[in-house]
Amino acid sequence: MSLSLRVQRKAVEPVRPAGPTPRELKRLSDIDDQDGLRFHNPIIQFYSRDASMSSRDPVVVVRDAVAKALVHYYPFAGRLRELEGRKLAVDYTGEGVLFIEANADVRLEHFGDALQPPFPGLEELIFDVPGSSEGLGTPLLLFQVTRLACGGFILEVRMMHTMADAPGMVQFPAAVADGPGRP
Repeated sequence: MSLSLRVQRKAVEPVRPAGPTPRELKRLSDIDDQDGLRFHNPIIQFYSRDASMSSRDPVVVVRDAVAKALVHYYPFAGRLRELEGRKLAVDYTGEGVLFIEANADVRLEHFGDALQPPFPGLEELIFDVPGSSEGLGTPLLLFQVTRLACGGFILEVRMMHTMADAPGMVQFPAAVADGPGRP
């Protein structure tokens, strides 16, 4: 399937935890600091228009939910540091994650019925902020919320693999999804 899409992005902005977080340095386990895990793993989720949310902007909802979730998952708001012997540690700096607001000129149905990879225009949907994928000293998470012409949206997340295994890669986005209901 050939799909031509244009995505217009606003400037990248940091999203910091919505409340105070500890400031410390924690070494990663020997399993987690392997060279082969030092990359961002992409996650993409498609959402159709929800009439009950029509007065709420998905960009604002997701950005606020990320800030709230980072209070409990504060290591993601830090940065990886390399210690002696190439040992990785997470510096809980509270600097935050990267967030991009975007708009696309397509509707959800343009992607077809079976929303499964390979997705047309994937390079437009999971944006690589220059320097963000180097790992050391860079944000551990990158979010892009892309509004669609139909009222739906696409949530794209790039998560540093050293920070989470497969269950962890599901757990943090689930906490973000719970964010709007949190106090």
